[in-house]
Amino acid sequence: MKKNILVLTGSPRKHGNSDMMADAFINGAKSMGHTVNKYEAAFTKISGCRACDTCWSKNVPCSFNDAFNEKFLPLLENADMLVLCMPLYLYGFPASIQATLEKTYSLLMPQSPVRMKISETALLICGGFDNLEVYGGAIETYNQLYKSFQWKNRGLVVALGVMEKGSIANTDYLEQAEIMGKNV
Repeated sequence: MKKNILVLTGSPRKHGNSDMMADAFINGAKSMGHTVNKYEAAFTKISGCRACDTCWSKNVPCSFNDAFNEKFLPLLENADMLVLCMPLYLYGFPASIQATLEKTYSLLMPQSPVRMKISETALLICGGFDNLEVYGGAIETYNQLYKSFQWKNRGLVVALGVMEKGSIANTDYLEQAEIMGKNV
């Protein structure tokens, strides 16, 4: 079955390691006939949830109108699968991805006319750290995310020791990401 895949990236570094991982995944998925949209959260203005509980009061998910309502939501509404692709900076998700995901709270409200149809997810993460344990916070957050939404985990690629821009090209992590894209 062909899927509509949304790849949410969190790096502000164009053509950096996580961006290259996202593109490798996208190439693999597209080669199998899937439709893929890439949303670069670091280049849009989305603030995190403010817990105001005024979701949908202005006929949009978030009362604090930003790129979530206008740019991200249309892609999210059509997605069957959400792929998170990010660098690891300080043990967790980058702020741009965290803020974007927090806004999905509005879609869980009883008054929301929009329901996510996502059923699958995957994680691509990279960083300069060589110790897998350092990635534990981000991986655990991902685990809690897919479990709470009851999404199927399609796997993860953790690219260790890729600090310098483009250094991921000298590893097999891009191939792993592309294979993952082909196998979803």
